[in-house]
Amino acid sequence: MVKKEKNTKKNWTAAVTKHSDALDLEKGVFTWDKPQKIAKSLKKSAEKSKRRKGTPFQSAMSMLNFYINRAGKNLPGQQKEILEQAKKELRKLFNK
Repeated sequence: MVKKEKNTKKNWTAAVTKHSDALDLEKGVFTWDKPQKIAKSLKKSAEKSKRRKGTPFQSAMSMLNFYINRAGKNLPGQQKEILEQAKKELRKLFNK
């Protein structure tokens, strides 16, 4: 039983990514190679969502940061750069 609890805690991020209903994301959005496209998709998802708790900007940025942080060292350097650039694009889209 203790082992099961440990696995549940260990894999909670996978469950959040797969089953979160905060935003309805386009499939594979974090694997795309165009930061502008990623940012536009996140903005659209955040603005459409009726289940978010913060502003559309907060929700979109939060989801992007969550993915970057949870992927950690498993995220290829080039993809991390693309996602970091997507943060800048999100700020532009939301005038922040």
